[in-house]
Amino acid sequence: MRAPSDMPRPRPRRKRRLSRRGRVVLIVLAVFLLVLILSLRAIAQFYTDYLWFESLDLSGVWSGVLGSKLSLAVIFTVVFFIALWLNLYVADRVAPRFRTPGPEDELLERYHEVVAPRQGLIRGAVALIFALIAGVGVSSQWNDWVLFRNRIDFGIEDPQFGLDVGFYVFQLPFYTFVVNWAFASLIIIIIVTSIAHYLNGGIRMQVSGERVTSQVKVHLSVLLAVLALVKAADYWLQRYELTVSQRGTVDGALYTDVNAQLPAINLLLLISLFAAGLFIINIWRKGWVFPVLAVGLWALVALVVGTGYPAFVQRFQVEPDESAKEDPYIARNIEATRAAMGIDLSDEQVVDFDYETSLPDDAITENEATIRNIRLLDPAVVNDTYQRLEGEKGWFIFRDLDVDRYQIDGDETQVVLSARELNEGGIPQQSWEGQHLAFTHGYGLALSPANAVTANGRPDFRVGGLPVESTVTDIEVDQPQLYVGEDLEGYSIVNTSRAEEDGTGEVPPYEGDGGVPIGGFLKKAAFALRFGEIDPLISGFLDDDSRIIFNRDVRERVETVAPFFQYDSDPYPVVTDDGRMVYILDGYATTDRYPYAQQADTGSLPSGSALDGIRFNYMRNSVKAVIDAYDGSVTLYLTDKLYDGEEDPIARAYAQAFPELFVDTDEIPEDLKAHFRYPEDMFRVQTNMYNRYHMTDAAQFYGNDDLWDIAQDPGTAITGDQGGEGDSSITGEKKMDPYYLLMRLPEAEQEEFLLLRSFVPVQGDGSPRNQLVSFMVGKSDPQNFGELQVYEMTVPGTDGERNSNVDGPAIVQSNILSTTEIAEQITLLDQQGSSVLWGNMLIIPVSESLLYVRPLYVQAKQDAAVPELRKVVVALGQSIVMADTLEEAILEVFPEAQITTQEEEAAGDTEGEGEGTEGEGEGTEGEGEPETTATVGSLLADAVAAFTAADEALADGDLGTYQEQVELAAQLVTQAIELLATQEEPSGDSGGGGPGDTTTTTEATGEA
Repeated sequence: MRAPSDMPRPRPRRKRRLSRRGRVVLIVLAVFLLVLILSLRAIAQFYTDYLWFESLDLSGVWSGVLGSKLSLAVIFTVVFFIALWLNLYVADRVAPRFRTPGPEDELLERYHEVVAPRQGLIRGAVALIFALIAGVGVSSQWNDWVLFRNRIDFGIEDPQFGLDVGFYVFQLPFYTFVVNWAFASLIIIIIVTSIAHYLNGGIRMQVSGERVTSQVKVHLSVLLAVLALVKAADYWLQRYELTVSQRGTVDGALYTDVNAQLPAINLLLLISLFAAGLFIINIWRKGWVFPVLAVGLWALVALVVGTGYPAFVQRFQVEPDESAKEDPYIARNIEATRAAMGIDLSDEQVVDFDYETSLPDDAITENEATIRNIRLLDPAVVNDTYQRLEGEKGWFIFRDLDVDRYQIDGDETQVVLSARELNEGGIPQQSWEGQHLAFTHGYGLALSPANAVTANGRPDFRVGGLPVESTVTDIEVDQPQLYVGEDLEGYSIVNTSRAEEDGTGEVPPYEGDGGVPIGGFLKKAAFALRFGEIDPLISGFLDDDSRIIFNRDVRERVETVAPFFQYDSDPYPVVTDDGRMVYILDGYATTDRYPYAQQADTGSLPSGSALDGIRFNYMRNSVKAVIDAYDGSVTLYLTDKLYDGEEDPIARAYAQAFPELFVDTDEIPEDLKAHFRYPEDMFRVQTNMYNRYHMTDAAQFYGNDDLWDIAQDPGTAITGDQGGEGDSSITGEKKMDPYYLLMRLPEAEQEEFLLLRSFVPVQGDGSPRNQLVSFMVGKSDPQNFGELQVYEMTVPGTDGERNSNVDGPAIVQSNILSTTEIAEQITLLDQQGSSVLWGNMLIIPVSESLLYVRPLYVQAKQDAAVPELRKVVVALGQSIVMADTLEEAILEVFPEAQITTQEEEAAGDTEGEGEGTEGEGEGTEGEGEPETTATVGSLLADAVAAFTAADEALADGDLGTYQEQVELAAQLVTQAIELLATQEEPSGDSGGGGPGDTTTTTEATGEA
């Protein structure tokens, strides 16, 4: 029997090792999972973007844009892959079986030992990598691709080649891209193919004799011939690019382009074709003489003829006689620019304004409606007033004030209004719950007539308050909650178990279709990833009915829906007939490809304008986006036909591509059309261009013989460094912004809502003069929407002789400040703890003369003070007066005029509780009490408002705000007492506002 030690030992089991293929599979899976984890947020962004478009019923737009991007990426990737793979395949097939050994063969042999078993796989991998690099980025050309597929003719031919403008706008950009892409791709393919030939032995650099096999020579010669043909196609397209050349004094194909550059390009095109032929002939010849000759000839002609010859012609033929040589081409530029920028005005649209320095009183009476609607409230000055008096809560803000018109008491009236939007920085509960579930929306708006103020010089609010109230029959806000707005970031979630708050008590549940339903784990997780917060996934306040609202900024919302338009800097709120609040945002179709048109002058555009900083030489206000402030729905109305009845081909091309996105002009609701405005940013660009392009004679244009500029802005600030007479910040650099007016133009039958901007002539040294030479208006009323009208200052009794003696805004402001009585009053108003601000300088055409009107505001120097209208200046020629009201100033200049301004109607109005004005029961003294100055009254009214705010904060449990408001109220009362003690007694004039008074006095009862 064997001893246990002699028994055979069991063989240890070997651990099974993964095969090489198994290890590769595991590595691939690990890499895939890692990439997936790193891409989760991008995937969530992609998924939630789709949900957002779907919530707007615009999933077709999302899929259409995505489809265009994918199709381009796939097509160009596949084309490049096939082209490179075939060339690498050919390189492998024609590889020599035997070559004379060379020094580099040892290294190449080792390469072949490794690569040979996987040659097909490596060939495909190399082709795929380069194809992805070359093809994926092409998706960025989706916009050009959409326009290319949906081309619409302009019906206008360019003067050089006789092609429709649509070719240059829709087809040439994509053709040019394709040719440039093909040229670059061929260079890459030639380089990679040459490397493949070298690795396969078809090219040897260190051997004597034949270094390139005949098969490789044939292959590379064919590729070079194709490259030359592609370059010939590029030269063919470059001919058309000359129509937007910027070589000369104006844009477009000028003398040198037509007579030197164009022939040079044609010659280079022939050289390219000739070079292609030499490359093909080289297949049957030894050596590389023909290819070298082709490339050398190509380079020589490109340098001498393509660059040197045009430079020679420009310097020695054009510049010595430029005006004569360029005359016909400048005429082309003038015609194209005026058409492309919408300033090709007919003779009926350019009217002589026989300026008179005087005006009969009955002319004022006949234009009472114009005088009545002169805007006294400057939105830039009274923005803080709106915030102080109507802000109501710290989490609300008036971001900017807009000007529009509404029916008030049966009359169309110019108004200043602003939406009371959510101020995320002012939310008292800066928690996730407070920011996203509780304080989710803005509320209502504040609206006041632009031509009226209360007794203490503040806006006469006709719509406002919490909850919103309206004293105007035609303005009823039935849906005041604003879930989208201007510059509103982040997101909110509605229909949760957490009650929303807006300061009005119980907020009704959200009933709109806006927002994305967020019920279900997948959607909650996706939004948690998108916003980088886990709260949407784990919050117990959310349920199946909850909806998330994001992309809340109206501009961002529209740009996401329709990114192919440029948008105005100023969306404005409108109350519709059914009581809903919407925002209207003007959209512009632009291109920089309009033949011969000049690039736009975008100077003076606001920083928020999408037109600022981009190149374009054609623009149309082809769409107006309407965004519902409650549910966030976006509707794009085509408005191109509102201007001249003609369709804009660019906008119509997009309408063909995305038909569900647009509503045609004929279907615009009348209540919206009544609030369409001539767009400000487009008007700025048009007036900038009209400075020079009002000249239609090429010789006059070349010499700048009648160059204009925008009138200088007289500024708003007052300083006391001119002997007590004050000085305003008048500069030649700041230009007057366009402004809206409701007025009757000369020879018009009724008042119109229009946009106005004025011009001054330019001196020989390029500096602007101060005399008014013209003004342009853009009309906004439905019956003549989009019509431009220009009035040129002329001498009465002549046949259009230019009047060079019409005072411009800068001269008028200087005359105002040099009037002793006015300067003295300004000096007094600018003392005793107050500062003076000028409002807009308004030019009001009346009959055949011009009224200049400028309001003057006084603001006490403390944190809670707001600007209050104290005086109004009216100037007509050398007659300049300043009075307490517009009516008083008008009647002082025109004593026999029969007018009544809206100021008188507002003077006795009181304002709602909590608005900080002298309303009944707030800051008023008993009937029969003595007068108090408006400045003291405003301080006391502000104190009352502060006490009211303190009470509200205490009721909300906000002790910090309560203490701040109480301290502020006490400070205001103290300042009022001190100011009352230091003020002089009034002069005793019954009007209470004669020269020397520092403030306008009002009865304590608030009666006029």
